[in-house]
Amino acid sequence: MSAASVNGTAATGGFRTLTLSCVNRPGIVAAISHKLFELGANITEAQQFDDTESGKFFMRVVFSPFEGWKPERLIPEISALAAEFGMTWTIKENARPTRVILMVSKFDHCLVDLLYRWRVGELAIEPVGIIANHPASVYEGVDFCGIPFHYLPVTGSTKAVQETLVLQLVEETGTELVVLARYMQILSNEMAAKLSGRCINIHHSFLPGFKGARPYHQAHERGVKLIGATAHFVTHDLDEGPIIEQDVERISHADTPEDLIRKGRDIERRVLARAVRYYTEQRAILNGRKTIVFLD
Repeated sequence: MSAASVNGTAATGGFRTLTLSCVNRPGIVAAISHKLFELGANITEAQQFDDTESGKFFMRVVFSPFEGWKPERLIPEISALAAEFGMTWTIKENARPTRVILMVSKFDHCLVDLLYRWRVGELAIEPVGIIANHPASVYEGVDFCGIPFHYLPVTGSTKAVQETLVLQLVEETGTELVVLARYMQILSNEMAAKLSGRCINIHHSFLPGFKGARPYHQAHERGVKLIGATAHFVTHDLDEGPIIEQDVERISHADTPEDLIRKGRDIERRVLARAVRYYTEQRAILNGRKTIVFLD
């Protein structure tokens, strides 16, 4: 069965990105290229991957209006082509920022970093809300730039109600991506299912070796030589969703637990920012328990 997600309208100009996946067969690239040519579009970037293990084909195409551009035919004709090949596909207008909700707990380093990258134009996002399970006073000194702040505390007995409120905000704001910017709460299976494919988490890469409290202290006690971070799509499997981005940094015997924490936070910031950028630029495509990431 094919599925389509269309962001923006076909009537305006500017660059667009088409992503697709389907069972591999001859003629897919030719069909897409010819169809875009017929519609008066000029392909400026194209990436593809044939997954021989699953037999699936993945493609990302950036195109812009050219001579004879027929915007009113774009969605209907791509839809028809997708039905023919059994494609799952999306089209996004590149100039339109992705509507994002940022969720945070006590540690705000990832939140602050994402807000900065948004302010300077590095990330094409539109933050429509910040959700925290701590009051605003915890984030004294953080400039929320007028973004609505929602204090939604959560306990074991209130988790279902709190998640209902979160999903209401997602729906009301037209949120396309939820970012767990060091949100130190486990989402319920129901919540993870409803946000499937549009929720990104960040965590240190010590799992599953060092679980629980004080993981950097545990790592220091074991004398680890590399620390890192992982950004992934959220699923019902805790911290085991499809990986989008990872990074590591070498450390030495001279580093204290505090050094590890400082360096770890820096890795978390940059890994999460890259993962969010890959998502907004339509570079990350789900492939079962893995992702296809078309790097620039």
